[in-house]
Amino acid sequence: MSERLQGKVALVTGAGRGIGRAIALAYGRHGAAVGCVARTAAEIRATAEDIVKDGGRALAIVADVRDQHAMERAVDETSREFGGLDIVVINAGANGDHAPVEAGDPEAWREAIDTNLVGAYYCARAAIPHLRRRGAGKIITIGSGVGHRGGPERSAYACSKAALWMLTRVLAQELAPYNISVNELVPGPVDTAMNPGGSGTSTLGASEWLKTPEDVVPLALFLAEQPDVGPTAQSFSLMRRDT
Repeated sequence: MSERLQGKVALVTGAGRGIGRAIALAYGRHGAAVGCVARTAAEIRATAEDIVKDGGRALAIVADVRDQHAMERAVDETSREFGGLDIVVINAGANGDHAPVEAGDPEAWREAIDTNLVGAYYCARAAIPHLRRRGAGKIITIGSGVGHRGGPERSAYACSKAALWMLTRVLAQELAPYNISVNELVPGPVDTAMNPGGSGTSTLGASEWLKTPEDVVPLALFLAEQPDVGPTAQSFSLMRRDT
């Protein structure tokens, strides 16, 4: 345990596995109380239990980011349990199907938009009043290089992440007067259950860095530790190539 985030309260969506789990565990190890949110009960409980085993504080919340009322409840429960909210990591995501627009599944396309964009909107909207009451805060959106440059057969994911990047900038503009920074973290290809083998890495070139979820943690900690009047409306990338 360290005290880098001592006294802070964080909420992490998609914390049951992959990047979200790695960030939630790290925040817990560094002193933050963590509201862990995901759809799968067993996974999110395991994340919260591991934080507690490491000496931290955590709350497991089963919720779907696509459900506005569920996200309001998740944010309220976290704030009530730990006395406020300081950091929000909007990480829950869906890939959509890998297919050309003409041949793709419209339902899978819509699911990616609903999860990656609408879910992020619901999470941010629910969190803003709690962050404002603290007098400052951090919102970190987990973006994608595909959202900046596009990619064949990735229209749902690319469009949803591009829109998330715009939402990040608009939120930063709206919330700057309240010392709430909003920044995007672009991990680049990460080997996760949703993205086994860092899908798409081959199209980026052999020099691209294929990461583990834990490789994303240092940048997530860096963004959480920035001063109240710090960088905002910025995209921080771990990719080795331009996005």
